[in-house]
Amino acid sequence: MRVAVLGAGAVGCYYGGLLARGGESVTLVGRPAHVEAIGRDGLVIEWADHRETIRVGASTDVAAVKDADVVLVCVKSPDTDAAARGLAPHLRTGTIVASLQNGIDNAERLRGVLTQPVLAAVVYVGAYMEGPGVVRHTGRGDLVLGASRADAARPDVARGLARVAGMFETAGIGCLVSDDIDVALWTKLAINCAFNAISALGRARYGRMARDPRIRALMEGTVRESVAVARAGGVVLDERRLVDAVWGVAEALAQQYSSTAQDILRGKPTEIDSLNGFVVARGDALGVDAPINRALHALVKLREAGDDLA
Repeated sequence: MRVAVLGAGAVGCYYGGLLARGGESVTLVGRPAHVEAIGRDGLVIEWADHRETIRVGASTDVAAVKDADVVLVCVKSPDTDAAARGLAPHLRTGTIVASLQNGIDNAERLRGVLTQPVLAAVVYVGAYMEGPGVVRHTGRGDLVLGASRADAARPDVARGLARVAGMFETAGIGCLVSDDIDVALWTKLAINCAFNAISALGRARYGRMARDPRIRALMEGTVRESVAVARAGGVVLDERRLVDAVWGVAEALAQQYSSTAQDILRGKPTEIDSLNGFVVARGDALGVDAPINRALHALVKLREAGDDLA
């Protein structure tokens, strides 16, 4: 299939690269530095034991999505609304759009602008951009894909879901289809809330965080609050299984820094409003307090705003 990836950062380059390697026609849409490097040298994926170069199309122009059968949206959550508006004039009627983003409501925001079928994916991959056109893989790489409860009965959404899941599996990317993607999204959000802010504030990798009893207790607190807010909104999560999943992620991605930590180190805006900040805001709306998430959100916003000791 013809695949366009909007947002050629670590996630977009990783999945776009594997799809291209698997035989799909892929175009990455991203920033000039990455696009120039990919056009010149190819997309480079650095694995733990080898380096791989993949030839893939790249463009800085969102109009490059115009012939795509599938568009993978991989932009940062704060850029979702602008991405939807940018995509709208260029998509064909039958194009399938899939959100591969952190946070709960990105697919909903895309759906508010686009008439095409919109899917939501929960991404479990450790990766970061090591340089222009070079992505470093640090762990996992599987997906959970589904349609929202509101869209699950739409025939075009069901067909699109099967088609996109098959595309990933054919490329060797594990893709579990969920009949309740809201649970899967909240599960990933709770895990992100346990890791992202603390990794950024402590400048720590996941493995070191999990070895510190004080940090383990703090991480478990974020999970408890996320579960309470999700349940208040009608999404039932298993707290014990979620905590176990957090320690599983810490083991599998022991060398990973969170995306929030990477953003702060590079002086870029973070997605913390869509992570711990989302739990706080949704909790406020539902009458559920989330003090640990509130503190972590506030501290990351302070750190994001600048460094007085720099």
